Amino acid sequence: MICAGVSVAFIIGTVLTWRALALTGIIPCAILFLGLFFIPESPRWLAKTGKEKEFEAALQKLRGKDADITHEAAEIQDYIETLERLPKAGMLDLFQRRYLRSVTIGVGLMVFQQFGGINGICFYTSTIFESAGFSSSVGTIIYAILQVVVTGLNTIVIDRAGRKPLLLVSATGLVLGCLLVGVSFFLKDHELGLESVPALAVTGILLYIAAFSAGMGAVPWVVMSEIFPINIKGVGGSLATLVNWFGAWLVSYTFNFLMTWSSYGTFILYAAINALGILFMIIVVPETKGRTLEQIQAAINA
Repeated sequence: MICAGVSVAFIIGTVLTWRALALTGIIPCAILFLGLFFIPESPRWLAKTGKEKEFEAALQKLRGKDADITHEAAEIQDYIETLERLPKAGMLDLFQRRYLRSVTIGVGLMVFQQFGGINGICFYTSTIFESAGFSSSVGTIIYAILQVVVTGLNTIVIDRAGRKPLLLVSATGLVLGCLLVGVSFFLKDHELGLESVPALAVTGILLYIAAFSAGMGAVPWVVMSEIFPINIKGVGGSLATLVNWFGAWLVSYTFNFLMTWSSYGTFILYAAINALGILFMIIVVPETKGRTLEQIQAAINA
């Protein structure tokens, strides 16, 4: 759904001015604001705070008035009781030795997801196409459609292929995509094979976004939700998310400066970071598909 929203913005942005495009953001915000009045509070949070009646009412509302929630309610209560017996974890506790590997995996995946260049490339796609001599409108529309299609396919195969294979295939595609765009800008800067520059740039960008959508876009978030013990899941997830959005800001902020420094050097740099990401995934990241939390923790701490 994130990709669908981004893609809609990309497509309507080809026909609207930037100011009109920015104002269209009011529409989904208004819908969300109104919708919040109809969304019940999290049943797990209500159970954790001891609000028994509100907990059952919220769970019943989410499951439907005719659904039998007895079994699920008992499971949630057992989960909360187990959580209460575990030691409370703060941000500094994440750096204890027993949690450090989980934190390394969660944060590391977010680092490579962002510093591989996705937000710089995503936000400046039309500029990249223009610089390469290709129609920015046509390129942007193809980009937007491809992103949704590949991400949709990813949701089908993620529980069949596994997390780690998708990450490795995705990161390999990111390296190749960055290299193709880097080569296209190198040729352009040195006035070599200028007729092939647009084709190389477009192929590289589309390969990059297809590869990102195939794994690195969604899988790090899935793995992050699976690797943290339940007592540090909230804090660990918050740290990984903080790192992710800091990386998104930094890459977005530096992209134009890097392109001014060296257009082909920027993409070679991103290719190198994605190549390091492949090594990180091979060495550090475990497969989590079909495993219980206990099995995942055993694999992480082996």
